[in-house]
Parts: sequence; structure tokens; C-alpha cells
Amino acid sequence: MRKIAIQGLIGSFHDIAAHLYFEGEQVQLVCCSTFEEVFAAIKEDPTTIGMLAIENTIAGSLLHNYELLRDSGTTIVGEHKLHITHCICCLPEDDWDTITEIHSHPVALMQCRRFLEQHSQIKHVEAEDTAGSAKMISEDNKRGWAAICHAKAAELYGLKVLENHIEDNKHNFTRFLVVSDPNQTDSLRPQTATNKASIVFSLPHEEGSLSHVLAILSFYNINLTKIQSLPIIGREWEYLFYVDVLYDDLTRYRQSIEAIKPLTKDFKILGEYQDGRQTM
Repeated sequence: MRKIAIQGLIGSFHDIAAHLYFEGEQVQLVCCSTFEEVFAAIKEDPTTIGMLAIENTIAGSLLHNYELLRDSGTTIVGEHKLHITHCICCLPEDDWDTITEIHSHPVALMQCRRFLEQHSQIKHVEAEDTAGSAKMISEDNKRGWAAICHAKAAELYGLKVLENHIEDNKHNFTRFLVVSDPNQTDSLRPQTATNKASIVFSLPHEEGSLSHVLAILSFYNINLTKIQSLPIIGREWEYLFYVDVLYDDLTRYRQSIEAIKPLTKDFKILGEYQDGRQTM
């Protein structure tokens, strides 16, 4: 039994990603209101695994989650890239002519902007969670209200799907990280299977400091797949660089890490894991 802490409710995209990543295994969800609560659940029970969104192909990176990840002391042990689809749903008794409000997470509303523009007469209301909006409509019997969520959430809460696949971009994916207490990683992430790493570091305020690091990674044939900078609070004009890399040769990857360490400050490996599969 895998105990998984997620942000959101049953039927949320975090729920779907967790079940797909641990497909074929029994999963016990710990539903949290915030990402801070996800990391608190891991700290309270080190056997708990965390699942958290880190970036979306439309909305971009979840910057606060980078900070939480770095400060938490947890380790990335895997990732999953989930195809994001949305439906609009309501109580079985309602239909288009009775809907007055549409509720969902602000990111989901943004991802369905063109669809919503076609229904501008209906009020759009921001909520904490996509699945939570569906649950609220179902449990509180909210006549005239609709939710934007995944079709599985609509089915779970007994709602009628008015239209499915209403997202503007049909190639929208969210990348989720699987994180755990460092003492639990051996059973979750075999060392020999890793081909991706996430690292973070700061740099001295010197000309060419970043380019020197990137040149070393290139020399060792390390493929840089993402770089995200965040300002360091209290250290004006200094930044932390969060970097994802892919590698085919574990030895050359290790050599590249040892080569860039002397050039950086605050260096930390956030996790070494297998490049995540993409599910439609």
C-alpha cells in the first residue's frame, strides 16, 4: 500500500497522476489543502510519498513549489507527465439553459478561456480545486452551477458532462514530481535506473559564471532540459538556478557534477530519477 499525499481532493489531477504513476499498486490518498501540507504530511510520516505539480506546458512553472521542495529536505524519486483535459459538468437536472455560474481553479479557467468566451453570459468563479468544485456542486446540490474538471471527477461525484475536452490547447501537459523522505528512496528509485536529475545552485556575481557551468555540462554531454531562476530573498540581485538534466552515462554525469560544484554556491541535488513517461 502506497500512502500518497496530494494537493486537492479525490478526482483531482494530482489523484489521477498518482494512480497512473503507481499503476497496479494499492494507493491510499492523503488529501491536503495546500502544498505546504503535502510536505508536512511527509515530515510527520516519513513513509508518506508526495505528489506535486511543478510545471505546466501552458501556465509555466509553479515557482513556490521549487522553494518548498528545496527547503523540505525531501528527494525527487520520479516524475509523471499527465495530459490535461477538462470537461464542464453539472447536476443531472441542469442543462445549458439553467447554468448561471461556472466554478473551477483559476488555472483551469485560464486553460479553457476560448470556450468560456463563448459563454460570457455565465459568471466565472475561481475556486481552490477542480475536483473540489465538482464535489461541492454535488454534495450541496447547487442547482444552476457548473464545474470545470476532469471527466473522471464528474463521474466520481455523479455529475452530468455537458461537454468534454473544452481546453483551448489539446497538447497541454502537467509535469508532476514524486518526492519522498531521503531514507525511503531505495525502494522507490533504483540507482541504476536513473537518467535524469534536478539540481539547484547559486552563482557568484561574476561575468560568465552561468555560461561556465553550462559549458561544463555540454562538455560531458549532459542534456539540459530546463533552467528556472528565482531571486534569493535578502540577497539583492542574486538568484537560485533550478536545473533539470538528462544523461545517458551515469559516470559522466557524476563527473560533470564534481566539475561544476567548485564554480557554484548553495549546491544541492534535489533528486536523481527516471525520466517520466507521458500519458494521454
